[in-house]
Amino acid sequence: MADSRQHPDAIIDYLAAYERVVEIGIGRRPDLARALAERGVTVTATDIYDRDVPAGVTFVRDDIVDPESSVYADADAIYARNLPPELHRPALAVARNAGADFLFTTLGGDQPAVPVERKTVESGTLYVARAIR
Repeated sequence: MADSRQHPDAIIDYLAAYERVVEIGIGRRPDLARALAERGVTVTATDIYDRDVPAGVTFVRDDIVDPESSVYADADAIYARNLPPELHRPALAVARNAGADFLFTTLGGDQPAVPVERKTVESGTLYVARAIR
């Protein structure tokens, strides 16, 4: 599977349909958050470490395993790239608590640890767990 870090356009069209999104674990890959902000999406990026983010993106230091729920409260979608399986359930719980969709990619052959819809994208598979509304 190709690496989604190299192809943010592979999932941007899915995420650009939302007004407010939160990226879990932005790390040193701000390209997708930047592209979404440039399309008019309100983007908040989180990470357990302080990170620099592009103009138009808000950064909040947060841990998805021990989240500050206010960070996610207004999100329409929560997303993550290359999310390890041990974080799928905590991230889905945060998304459900916020009433937000949860979209993510995994590393290599990792399979989702939560029920999802699979969407084929240029770089592999985008997994989508819809909010219960």
